[in-house]
Amino acid sequence: MPRFAANLSMMFNEWSFLDRFKAAADAGFDAVEYLFPYEHAPEDVARALSDNGLTQALFNCPPGDWGKGERGIAALADRQEEFRESIATALRYAEATGVKRLHFMSGLADPADPVAAARYRDAVAFAADRLGEKGIDLMLEPINGRDMPGYFLNDFGRAVALIEALGRPNVKLQFDIYHRQIMHGDVTMALRALLPVTGHIQIASVPSRNEPDGEELNYPFLFAELDRLGYAGFVGCEYRPRGGTVEGLGWFAPYRARRA
Repeated sequence: MPRFAANLSMMFNEWSFLDRFKAAADAGFDAVEYLFPYEHAPEDVARALSDNGLTQALFNCPPGDWGKGERGIAALADRQEEFRESIATALRYAEATGVKRLHFMSGLADPADPVAAARYRDAVAFAADRLGEKGIDLMLEPINGRDMPGYFLNDFGRAVALIEALGRPNVKLQFDIYHRQIMHGDVTMALRALLPVTGHIQIASVPSRNEPDGEELNYPFLFAELDRLGYAGFVGCEYRPRGGTVEGLGWFAPYRARRA
């Protein structure tokens, strides 16, 4: 059965961030993910995990100035030093939380720009080596241009080609099913083909990015397919609840019952 991780940036927003850990545990989750923990001290995040018996599945490295619209800096010219500092910051939180997967955002840049492409490739290689020293995998996540116009890494094929070209065993694909469906479709066949290079999966309904209980995709089928494929990683619930988070967990009930 897939091991679901509640995304605390999108779910349980009825609570303050550090209180969301208990809310997720009370709802039956045993793992969590989120975008960024950096407004809180690493030891406070670690305590929230420990106190509630939760595993940290994933989080993102610092993305630049999020409030001013930056969505990562890895592909941006003249930001290499800041990028390297962001990896050091993320590793401090990784040490505190025990996370084994980190993701960083590429940034807003033209995918056809050779300078941006070179910067991004160098950033991935640098981060993979630093994370590898700590036994941590680096996730590369393609993000669709409808949700994030101008995002550099906006194609699954490009992400997989870079993973294969670099040949680092700890560089893996973050397969967000929501983004895959919007960009390319053919989700099931892509899962079958790309599972060997996939290190983390995320879910949401398409097109609304709500609970995985309807619209375009048959998630019960996809969850069963992950079992058939032998996927043993986490499935991050990166969706926006339509209403209250707990009230929207009907889709999760059969999986929680089986886990108990």
